[in-house]
Amino acid sequence: MLPPLDQQAERLIALGIGDIAGISPAAIRAAATSRAENSLLTIHEKYAPASSLAHLLERQGKHGFVVTDMTDVDQFTPTEHAVPPDNPVYLLEDLDRGDAMSNWSPDEALPAILEAGRTPLTLTEGIHWLLQCPDVLERGHCFMTIGSRLRKPNGALDTRTPALWISNGTGRDGKDNRNAPKVGWCWAGNRHTWLGFASANTRVPINA
Repeated sequence: MLPPLDQQAERLIALGIGDIAGISPAAIRAAATSRAENSLLTIHEKYAPASSLAHLLERQGKHGFVVTDMTDVDQFTPTEHAVPPDNPVYLLEDLDRGDAMSNWSPDEALPAILEAGRTPLTLTEGIHWLLQCPDVLERGHCFMTIGSRLRKPNGALDTRTPALWISNGTGRDGKDNRNAPKVGWCWAGNRHTWLGFASANTRVPINA
């Protein structure tokens, strides 16, 4: 269950995300006056991109990071299935981690999400969720955010799909990052038993 919107607003302000986005505390608080329940207060990624948010994630005293081979993380933008409102601040309703699709590939999961009348989360939306509810990220139960994809110059989709999981501190992650929240990627055709596919019922624009 998500915190009430007013608490979410204070969390965003305390983390400095309003400063990153150029949105005043008063505007963020005003955006949180909606009566919506169990919704996620989200700042549009054009104001607060993934590269500026990942380090704000925290787990067991470890801060989040982006994998070293994803220097283009901010180029993973919303697909036509996950278009956010133009508003600087909006709501995501009825979030689901997508555990039922664990061990599916992104290519298999997307049609199922759409058929259910839902929308896949983008990477920054997934980060916002974890900033409000860090415990959503669990070992063995992490998630992909296939609402964000990178398009090549020829218009084709890059085969990498972004995901949020917990580092084991191996390889290029470095041992100091063990147990830290991690922004990484997986191939669109690969399956992983520990990755679901995060989605929402809808996005709702609000004024800020």
